This record gives sequence, C-alpha cells and structure tokens, in this order.
Amino acid sequence: MGKWADGTGTLAVAAREIPLEVAASYRARRRGLLGRDGITGALLIVRTNSVHTFGMRFPIDVAYLDGSFTVRSVVTMRPGRLGMIRPRGRHVLEAEAGAMAGWGLKPGVRVRVSYGQVTGAPNREA
Repeated sequence: MGKWADGTGTLAVAAREIPLEVAASYRARRRGLLGRDGITGALLIVRTNSVHTFGMRFPIDVAYLDGSFTVRSVVTMRPGRLGMIRPRGRHVLEAEAGAMAGWGLKPGVRVRVSYGQVTGAPNREA
C-alpha cells in the first residue's frame, strides 16, 4: 500500500463489512477518538504500535495489527490508561468495547481495509 491519507472506508472481517475511519495525518492520529461519546464501526490509526485512553469518555477495544493486517492482539482499555508498545505492531484498530468480539476479531485473523473517500485520492485497498 502506498501513502495513507485520512478518510473513510470499510473494514472486512470474515464475511462482515464494518464502517471505518482512517487516521493517517499527525493531527488525526493524535486526536483519535478523543472528545467523542462513541463510534459507529472502527477507527484505523496507521503507523503506530501503541495508544492511550487519556481523555477518553468510554472504554474501547484495541486491536494491534502487523504490516500484513493480521491481528497480533486485542485488548479492552478503560479511559485513563496507557497501552503497551507492541514492537511488531504497525497499525491499531479502535472500536467501542465489546465490538471486536462480536465481529470475531482475535489474534491470527487477517482483516482487509478498503478506503477511498479521501480528498484528491483514488480508491485504495490494503
């Protein structure tokens, strides 16, 4: 996959498609889910291997993905926590707590990310 950009798309887990937001810019990655009361679907934060929940309003599920979009680990984090650094992690998925179990997301599962609603960019898939 080439250069990432902020945008929206879908996350494919097995036969399910989940709405997805992509945070690629420094500003979008830094903000993440801060200041929100929830999220429909998931947020993909690219080029990171750790997250925090300081300032969050709700607990979240966090899936650490490697470079091939295979889930390395999934944890639930309450607000005010600092996640461990995952050395082999390349990207992070965030969703409301409990959502990932319902999607069947667990270590070893490979996900597909499709996005294209990016200003001035063609459709992309990873």
